[in-house]
Amino acid sequence: MGPEEFKPIAEKLTGVTPVLEFEEEETLDPSGETLSIVAKFQPLLMETMTKSKDGFLGISHIALSGLRNWTAAATPMSVMFARQFKAFLPPKNKIELGDPWWIIPSELNIFTGYLSNNRFYPPVPKGKEIVIHKLLSMFHPRPFVKTRFAPQGAVACIQAISEFYYMIAFRIHAEFQLNEPPDFPFWFSPGQFTGRIVLSKDSSHVREFKLFVPNKRSLNVDMEWLYGASESSNMEVDIGYLPQMELESSGPSIPSVIHDENGNVMDSRDPAGEPIQFVFEEINWQREISWEEAAQKLEVAMYPFKKVSYLPFTQAFGSAKAENKLVHSILLWGALDDQSCSGRTLRETVLESSPILALLNESFISSWSLVKELEELQNEFYSRLADLHLEKYNFPVEMMICLPNGTVIHHINANDFLDITSMKPEEVESSIFSFSTNFEDPSTATYLQFLKEGLQRAKQFLQT
Repeated sequence: MGPEEFKPIAEKLTGVTPVLEFEEEETLDPSGETLSIVAKFQPLLMETMTKSKDGFLGISHIALSGLRNWTAAATPMSVMFARQFKAFLPPKNKIELGDPWWIIPSELNIFTGYLSNNRFYPPVPKGKEIVIHKLLSMFHPRPFVKTRFAPQGAVACIQAISEFYYMIAFRIHAEFQLNEPPDFPFWFSPGQFTGRIVLSKDSSHVREFKLFVPNKRSLNVDMEWLYGASESSNMEVDIGYLPQMELESSGPSIPSVIHDENGNVMDSRDPAGEPIQFVFEEINWQREISWEEAAQKLEVAMYPFKKVSYLPFTQAFGSAKAENKLVHSILLWGALDDQSCSGRTLRETVLESSPILALLNESFISSWSLVKELEELQNEFYSRLADLHLEKYNFPVEMMICLPNGTVIHHINANDFLDITSMKPEEVESSIFSFSTNFEDPSTATYLQFLKEGLQRAKQFLQT
């Protein structure tokens, strides 16, 4: 056992909490403008957890103690220097609208694997990680700016440009460790943090800032926790709904020191004792794109598989009928395009493969859905389509090929798919999932065969 492996155990035995040190930031001008940030937090709705009701499946109250005790933001309000938000400015070669860049690059992929689950305390944030760590620490004292699984990091793009200002949209993948020794690690991973900032091109002034976890879907948080002190210990997984987790500036940044026309420091209050009011010029944007377009650019940067458009369930079948295409539908326990765990392997391998992308764009309308949302559909027509999906579903992910009328003509479970692709080619008996010699990657070859088999079966259905 190496020192890093022994460290969590030593922390458990001694109860000693390491002191988190920060890398030195560049020296900030104490007279620079400051920005007040307000945190709004509503805790996870425990009843939305799928499996982890008290006593169910042997889930102990102690395992969820860190989650249950997190009922409010750690720091409801914080004052930061405008210059600290310099990290959000674009690099010099990224000044076109919607052209994404990485604030914090992702260092993980399907080949590097993932980071250890058995950790309690975040690594020391460095460089541009520092401001994001400070912001997320307003929610909870143990944010991990780099997630255990890909895609990590933070990506941004310019949404609007004026003579002196940028409006920048951003997306951050981060997670929190809710437990400390002697309890075992409990990971809380919001699907994503997104938001935007309006700041001057020299970062001396921030007009507005907002960061939030989207809450429009019925489930938006992934949770994983260990039942032992080693990496090989059993891990429980669940998902749930977080109503509110957001940071917002209370107003534009203002000078911390006010000077008169002669350069003398003035009192921040007028003779009557009232705070001096600042008047800010209106920003006239010269060029801009919509929030939806900016968010889509960031999503594709994080997830190359989204080069294929995935329509909502309620739109996919109408579009398939209009375009005379089949529906490539994925039904999941957790989300496919955020940090939920159930679609992780699928989206990092076959769904972003060039041959798969080409075939999906050419011959299919694609859609993905949460099991919970299909179960709750009220519309009679769509609930009938949903029932056809749910009949074929097995945990955790089911991939399906459907006719425009909703009939499922071909499907495979993600676990079965992974079993097939882990075999040697000569071990695969089924001709349905035989390997093609044109592709070295067995996953791509097998998924291509799955899609092509769906197209072939569709001909038979349409002829009868």
